Amino acid sequence: MTDHDFTRRMVRTVLTVAAVGIVLMALAQAREALLLIYISALIAMGFSPLVHGIERPRAAGGGRVPRWLAILAVYAVVVAAFVLVGLLVLPPLVAQATTLWERMPAHLYAFESFLIRHRLMTHRVSLQEAVQSAPTGAGTNAVGTALIAISTVVGGLFRLITILILSFYFLVEAGSLFDYLVRFVPESRRQRVATASRAAVVKVSAWMRANLVLAGVMGAFTAIGLGILHVPYVYVVALVAAIGETVPMIGPIIAGMTAVAIAMSVSTRLAVIVGLYFLALHQLESNILVPKIMERRVGVSPVTVMMALLIGGAIWGLAGAILAIPTAAILSVVVEELAAAPHYTEPTPDGPGQSIPNP
Repeated sequence: MTDHDFTRRMVRTVLTVAAVGIVLMALAQAREALLLIYISALIAMGFSPLVHGIERPRAAGGGRVPRWLAILAVYAVVVAAFVLVGLLVLPPLVAQATTLWERMPAHLYAFESFLIRHRLMTHRVSLQEAVQSAPTGAGTNAVGTALIAISTVVGGLFRLITILILSFYFLVEAGSLFDYLVRFVPESRRQRVATASRAAVVKVSAWMRANLVLAGVMGAFTAIGLGILHVPYVYVVALVAAIGETVPMIGPIIAGMTAVAIAMSVSTRLAVIVGLYFLALHQLESNILVPKIMERRVGVSPVTVMMALLIGGAIWGLAGAILAIPTAAILSVVVEELAAAPHYTEPTPDGPGQSIPNP
């Protein structure tokens, strides 16, 4: 190798490393936008089989429903379902949440009394002491706190609208996007990529349906059980249980702790009964509902779920934990396709040959 070739390779290596570093830094800075894009892509993958079923002709010679119309139909059904549930649940939910907020000081007083009575706390902590012991700057500027709350709400609405619009365009342009991306794959492997893509779409769609079913079942069981036990704020706890079901293994625990804390304001006996009820409900969920609904449809083992939750939570917090299972499902499809790569036998002078991957 001449000095000129060595210098050229060195410069190319340095430039490549620098380019990779710049790209990684840019991706790190744009992680929030990438998260929105990823969520939109998952939603599009989840709705894709339903959209495809609507736009497919129903009979020989029948007209095909335009894809954009099928997408709008799916969106309309989803929005109508949320509006219907909101009209049924929102009024009592708002009333109970308002009552809970108004009675919060009394509930805290009763909870402190319970802790002092069982010698788990030495003296009561007033609201003023709690504010004074809070970190510097917390609770000292009401205007700033209100502005932060407003900006958070506005930002959340903007992100939600962005996700809905972006997922709509992902669904509309799914075919052209796939055709464009598959150009970067060698022609001999494009069929395998198409098969893996279809399998990933099926798994993400199954995950979305399973989540909706689990959320509905757990929310209904929570409302029915707490209603029978006459626990206050049933709608609030049921909503927490339904939303918490999107975070496997962690969400049900949070819902149970919330229900026990509210029941504690009534009596210790009721809190124990509610705790036992949620323990039984958690066993029902983990041993019957999740294996039959989530694992069989999505095909992700409990060990994989736990590892995905830890990694996703460490990277993106709560959003990462929620997206952990569909991400694990997609990665499992990729691993299965790589493991199932076809092999061929290359003849050698000394024997029948050696099995090596087919490029």
